[in-house]
Amino acid sequence: MRTLLLICLLMTGNILLAQKIHGHVTDEDGKALPFATILVKGTKLGATANAEGFYTLNLMPGSYTIECRYVGYTTREKKTEIGSEDRTLNFTLSIQALQLDEVFITMSGEDPAYEIIRKAIRMRPVYESEVSKFSADVYIKGTLKIISFPDRILGKKIPEEDRAEMMLDSAGQGIIYLSESLTHVSVEKPDKLKMDVISSRVSGSNSFGFDFPIFLDFNKNNVNISNNVLNKRGFVSPIADNALNFYRYKLLGSFVENGKKVHTIQITPRRKYEPLFSGIVSITDEDWRFFSCDLLLTKESQMELLDSLQISQIHTPVDGNILRVRNQVISFRGGQFGVVMGGSFVNVYSNYDIAPEFDKKFFGKVLIAYDSTTQKKSDAYWDTIRPIPLEQVEINDYRVKDSAQLVRDSLRKANQDSLLLRNMKPVTVKGIFLNGVNKSFKSGNGYLNIRNSGLIYQVQYNTVEGLNVNPSITFRKSSPGAKRQLSIITDLRYGFKNKHFNPWGGFVLTNRGAMSESSFYNNYQIFAAGGKRVSTFNRKSYPGEEINTVSTLLYGWNDLKLYENYFFKAGYRQMRDNGNSFLIEALYEDRIPVDNSTDYIFAKKYKDRLTPNYPVEVLTQQFTPHKAVILHAAFSFQPGQKYIQYPKYRMRLGSKYPTFTVHYYKGIPNLLNSDVNYDRWNFSVNDELDMKLAGSLKYYLGTGGFLNKKNAFIQDYQHFNGNTYHIASEYVRSFQAVRYYRFSSTPSFFTELHLEHHSQGMFTNKIPLFRKLNWHLVEGVNALYLTPKTGYMEVFAGLENIFKFLRVDAVMSMQNGYKPVFTYRIGFNGLFGDAITFSRPNSGPKIINNW
Repeated sequence: MRTLLLICLLMTGNILLAQKIHGHVTDEDGKALPFATILVKGTKLGATANAEGFYTLNLMPGSYTIECRYVGYTTREKKTEIGSEDRTLNFTLSIQALQLDEVFITMSGEDPAYEIIRKAIRMRPVYESEVSKFSADVYIKGTLKIISFPDRILGKKIPEEDRAEMMLDSAGQGIIYLSESLTHVSVEKPDKLKMDVISSRVSGSNSFGFDFPIFLDFNKNNVNISNNVLNKRGFVSPIADNALNFYRYKLLGSFVENGKKVHTIQITPRRKYEPLFSGIVSITDEDWRFFSCDLLLTKESQMELLDSLQISQIHTPVDGNILRVRNQVISFRGGQFGVVMGGSFVNVYSNYDIAPEFDKKFFGKVLIAYDSTTQKKSDAYWDTIRPIPLEQVEINDYRVKDSAQLVRDSLRKANQDSLLLRNMKPVTVKGIFLNGVNKSFKSGNGYLNIRNSGLIYQVQYNTVEGLNVNPSITFRKSSPGAKRQLSIITDLRYGFKNKHFNPWGGFVLTNRGAMSESSFYNNYQIFAAGGKRVSTFNRKSYPGEEINTVSTLLYGWNDLKLYENYFFKAGYRQMRDNGNSFLIEALYEDRIPVDNSTDYIFAKKYKDRLTPNYPVEVLTQQFTPHKAVILHAAFSFQPGQKYIQYPKYRMRLGSKYPTFTVHYYKGIPNLLNSDVNYDRWNFSVNDELDMKLAGSLKYYLGTGGFLNKKNAFIQDYQHFNGNTYHIASEYVRSFQAVRYYRFSSTPSFFTELHLEHHSQGMFTNKIPLFRKLNWHLVEGVNALYLTPKTGYMEVFAGLENIFKFLRVDAVMSMQNGYKPVFTYRIGFNGLFGDAITFSRPNSGPKIINNW
């Protein structure tokens, strides 16, 4: 305790004794040079100017040489004496005077920049592996600003209260995100990383900010920016092994800094719509290291989401001739629907240690760690550690938004009930038909939520029930302090033609950590349900009720095959934050066949297409009534998970390894008069591989079979995901041109493969129209093996990212003994299309209905 107290006193004393150097960095015309680098020669100290060119530096009394650097400008040094008062030290930088040595002129006419780049390329792998491990402190300041905000978006007027909540000024401008953080980073190559977030703040929010330093290493062949969100292929480094095939180079000249000759080279992409940079790089002479860069990406770089992104780096010595990034500024601009946004993320790296000692247990599964004090730092603390002074607009943003957040927090704690009532919207006719009902009420110490889907989703048509209505209401009870949530489901279904009423109910008990029904961390679910319901023979793959309604009435394709059953189901599911999930459940069904009760369709000429209400591909007549008791166990795991550790929980970041899944089904005879007797197993592995410039590869490989098939009914067969419509079914899990029950059977062994290659523009960027629209080629194969005489394969090729969300494929299917068949499929895929899913809001929780 005495030691800790002494350290605190010494630190406090140093802060009190230190004096400030502050100043302004401009060019010769008086224009501010944003984010200029300020260094104290002979030390590891430094600072960075803000966007207006102002800087602040805390130094103890003494004599110092202050150096100011800016990409493209001559570095300046000034000597100063620090006494007992603050000092002002301004810098005026002139554009870098470059010398072009006549010796460089070659008879071949090749620009001398090419030979410099060749030498840098040869040295690139040396410098990439030069530092095997290091640690550093990284200060990050991120800002996102609205530059222009329209009165209307897609024709809809933006309410004034929304603009006020965003705190935009009368011109529609303002800061909508401002954050700062200080993170200690530890790295050991090739793949060990740990980030300890020391402090973090977000203007007007209690959330954690963007606290993860972006290390852009141009000594790598492929430069990954923001986890390849902007371009899934990554971007080609100007000194990559094959860079000469992608870039043109021009030597602008050379200059000498600190006794070291530096060459300034302009780089230009050889072709448009390739993932390439343009701009300036500086390479040191003799050792051919990256010295600095000012690079630009645009839409012509195959960049998504943004219109432009600029990267500026300055490298400084950290040990002898070893250079590391000191300052990195990423500035960006983009917009959609008339909203124009811009911003920057400034990283300042300091306190490099290129020979740290890490014990064997230092690196683990946690990549990013926060502790309970991360968000509890005072303004005085930030004023002390901040290497970039805040601009006045940023000071005002913190003051206004932090005050508003304090008011919101106090109101929320004081009167949560009134806030809840204020946020409730009245029920409307439009809501009843389209959006449904989603209401929350105070209930005891907690809250009760009632949800019901829109009426348009509840009314459907099929040839078994005719017109049917299927309202499903979910009641969820939770309380703020509890870790559990109880959901009660009531599902009612009535067929107007066959006059069958099928009601069932159930509950799901979930711990409060659940994020959604299909994505949660370290949680469990206990569930049970029973009653009478309508089910499909193949619950893995069937046309949605909406699609079946349209296809039946308009074209006579009644592919939805149903049966009724009295059932009871109960089980337990757990999904841990290491990515492992476990499920065990038991099902009892009294299965009852039902036949078509109507042949009514709009298009009378297609009546001959209607088929009986059983899988005609497998059965010649309706199945016989029977009972079934089935036990199902499943386990899924993905090794190598990494995490973000928050003070009270941790969150998965994923893994570089594939996901493995095992299922086992046991049909138990005689129990409760069960007629089934079988054992079936499945094993699968799936993943998405990043192939850098070659795009990405997605695959799903499944195998399994029946160990015992003494008595298995059609409901118990091994079914495969099929599709008979031009609307594509789930990619990388389905056969796009196979009828739903075509290969349903009881095989002793089967194997299926689904594989897709996404070029991400690797080929289409050579085609003028496609490259400008950023449409990408996708190709792949779906294959199935059942027996030597029973096999199936389909190959496909298409375009994705059409209008950012559509995909169109041409499919050729091939089966033993049959001629190839050609068709097409349209689905959702691309920048936004991957996020589009169709839920069946009237079908209750998936955990109850998926089996």
